[in-house]
Amino acid sequence: MNDEMQEILQDFLAESSEMLEALDQHFVKLETEPTNADLLNEIFRCMHSMKGSAGFLGFTHLVEVAHQGESLLNKLRQGEMSVSPFIIDIILEAVDAVKLLHTDIRETGEDSHVDIALIVNKLVLTMDSADDLADLMPAGPTVASPQVVTEEPSEAATTAPEAVVTETVGEEPEEPEAEAPPVSIPEVVDEPEGPTALSDVLAKMEEAASRTAKAAAPTPTKSVGKEEDVTVRVETKRLDHVMNLVGELVLGRNRLMKLGYGLDEQYETDPLVRELGIAFAQLNLVTSDLQLAVMKTRMVPIRKVFSRFPRLVRDLSNKLGKQVRLELIGEDTEVDKSVADELSDPLVHLVRNSLDHGLETIEERKRTGKSTEGSVRLAAYHEGNSIVIRIEDDGRGLQVEKIAKSAVEKGLISESELSNMGPRDLMNLILLPGFSTADQVSDLSGRGVGMDVVRTNISRMNGSLELDSEVGRGTQVTIKLPLTVAIIQALLVEVGTATFAVPLASVVEAVKVTKDDIKSVNGQAVLNLRERILPLLNLAQTFQVPQERTSDECYVVVVSIGAQRFGVLVDRLRAQEEVVIKSLGDFLSNVQGVAGATITGDGKVVLILDMSDLVQNVPGASFASM
Repeated sequence: MNDEMQEILQDFLAESSEMLEALDQHFVKLETEPTNADLLNEIFRCMHSMKGSAGFLGFTHLVEVAHQGESLLNKLRQGEMSVSPFIIDIILEAVDAVKLLHTDIRETGEDSHVDIALIVNKLVLTMDSADDLADLMPAGPTVASPQVVTEEPSEAATTAPEAVVTETVGEEPEEPEAEAPPVSIPEVVDEPEGPTALSDVLAKMEEAASRTAKAAAPTPTKSVGKEEDVTVRVETKRLDHVMNLVGELVLGRNRLMKLGYGLDEQYETDPLVRELGIAFAQLNLVTSDLQLAVMKTRMVPIRKVFSRFPRLVRDLSNKLGKQVRLELIGEDTEVDKSVADELSDPLVHLVRNSLDHGLETIEERKRTGKSTEGSVRLAAYHEGNSIVIRIEDDGRGLQVEKIAKSAVEKGLISESELSNMGPRDLMNLILLPGFSTADQVSDLSGRGVGMDVVRTNISRMNGSLELDSEVGRGTQVTIKLPLTVAIIQALLVEVGTATFAVPLASVVEAVKVTKDDIKSVNGQAVLNLRERILPLLNLAQTFQVPQERTSDECYVVVVSIGAQRFGVLVDRLRAQEEVVIKSLGDFLSNVQGVAGATITGDGKVVLILDMSDLVQNVPGASFASM
């Protein structure tokens, strides 16, 4: 494929990704507004445009699926069929098949590796005999479609939900004649040998669904500009390169400012030095503005993360037999793209937990006097230089006694440790690896990895996670993340001859103490800080730094990681500085307690501490909530 065709292919993939992102949102909305003709026309146009572009590039499998989906949508537009949850399910399966074809094209340049016969058969049979076919489908729980409430209406869906892998069986049928009479259900059922026999197709549909449900995987997509005529699509790697260059510029700026301060102190009366100081101040201003501009270029609305959840909640609520209302608040809140990419998986785990563990069944909610419709709310907002995301539900809340019993049974804590824990500490036990309260393992829960994955991913982004719950009223999970993970504010501290950088987002305060203020409890150094026992981490011992302490005074940097709080024992506080995080490379990537390195204003390489990793080395830190 020549460069011109490769460029056309990339444009097609980008445009079709945008259409696929929009379709899931549109279909969930259509289910609640079945008479919305404008929405139905918009869905039809998306499918028609995708079919036309695929036909130009010769992707016959994608064209076939899109054509059959377009035909079904046209019947809905013409009023020959009515919108129903069953019809929506069939079309969503077709959209999932298109996602698989789209992924195949992205990876191999062809769409021939995905068998489409089953989904084409289902679409054809649905068009020919939709009403009778719906009657023959297995009856499931009657569940209202989830309502999606947003603070501001979102016109463009952005992040594709998890694509369900649909296994196909049989040969691809010929397209039925437009004037062919509708096929009656008895005739199809009485003909068991045909490749499109209804009983055969239904059996294969259920068999394929049961075998492949676990193979669902998210489809990577690109973001969509709201005003395409005034935007330019730029590859992420180019933005990363620009961000890296800005990072180097920040390091150079810091070095020049350090030298400038030294010259100003030594030759403050020299007019040239004074002019040099003005030039440095101007350079500092322009560099800061450039850094902010590049960071804003990388910002994307969190709508691109939230947009997958209406479809996810719809599918899970139907599977669990629950009625759920999803509220999305603050979709226009912006976050760095790298943070948004890392945020998807933790939020999926938390929303699934809310539906599976948090919300009660319809019968349970009736018994407790609650509305039969449960509520899940995702809210995002800025707080200083951080973004806060809150996931709330109005379910049964965390069962503290059950959590404690399960943790002891699984050997995650001892009975003696349990006796020292408060309610909030017991809630935090669900974040431990291997913890689960599920009575049996299912495809939704029970393996004990969900919340541990959430904690690990949030910690990797220098974020924090807090749990709050009230029995019978619901659970609230609050995630706090930096706006960007490339350039951060850090507190530089010294231990012996070594200098370390502590991310300022996790620093609560720094206090000056004497050697006599530090006590030992069961071999663990602690500090009595305002009538609270604060466990301490000695950086000199952790990183084996030789010390020659000549003074009895030192400093304790109080660090908070979610609900966990501990103190870091250091010799001196050096400065607060804006630092650029640099990777240590593959060879040093597994060094415990180190998130990366940076170059300070005086040209030294300084390690940036990973406080969420170091807290694991502080016994009792989980009990030090303040």
